[in-house]
Amino acid sequence: MARSRRRVGWHRYFNGLYLSTALVAVFVLLPIYWLVVTSFKTPGAVGSSPPQYFPNPFSLVNYKVAFQQNSFGHYIVNSAIVAVISTVLVLSIGTLAGYALGRLPMRGKFPILVILLMISVFPAVAVVAPLYLLLRDIGWLNSYQALIFPYTAFNLPFAIWILRNYMLGIAREMEETARIDGASPLRTVWSIILPQAMPGLFTAGIFCFTACWTEFLMALTFNSSNNFRTIPVGIALFGSQFTVPYGTIFAASVVAVVPIAVIVLVFRKSVVSGLTAGAVKG
Repeated sequence: MARSRRRVGWHRYFNGLYLSTALVAVFVLLPIYWLVVTSFKTPGAVGSSPPQYFPNPFSLVNYKVAFQQNSFGHYIVNSAIVAVISTVLVLSIGTLAGYALGRLPMRGKFPILVILLMISVFPAVAVVAPLYLLLRDIGWLNSYQALIFPYTAFNLPFAIWILRNYMLGIAREMEETARIDGASPLRTVWSIILPQAMPGLFTAGIFCFTACWTEFLMALTFNSSNNFRTIPVGIALFGSQFTVPYGTIFAASVVAVVPIAVIVLVFRKSVVSGLTAGAVKG
């Protein structure tokens, strides 16, 4: 009798859990569905009443307008250049810093980690004005480096935290063996630590790439020239004073989301592994 009651209780628990998960999934996926569906509607059907839940007729006109009339392809190239270079710099510096903070004996680790944590949660809007003046004085406004270096600086603390916590969970035996064989610290990091820290690198890289790909405030402030605008700024400036082309905006947003979705789906196991290690180590 007691066992049957326990089984009924567990069944109710799991049924409730599945129902809650399904509701959350619907709540999250419904805006994405509406974004994709609207991007394939004709301009006249975007704001129709009653709304169309399926594109009828199916149209690619919004995508054509985004790429042919609004230079969206150029914005994609700019975002890719800035995001890729920033991510490479963050991972290069963050790997060495994470290794030093996680594996090497050094003084002042705790204050350094506290400072990094404070920087990682510091609001970017508080430093936009002084950064603008600095970039103006050195002649870097309207350039790729105007975004690459600020993005690297703001994403580096979070990457160091992830990589440092992941490296704490790597066994020290192979590292000690490499040192006995005469390997330098840099050689040890390259040959021993990096192959084992790949999940952490993927996690930090994906978060950094996503942050650079979607950042708006600095991109709008530092690069006013159309030649260096990135995707968020380009989409925000679609249309004119009296018209808002929602279909074109939705189409461009779909294209902007696809790279992030593909990266996360391809490396989802590495991301989960890196986040789990960072949550329970150190």
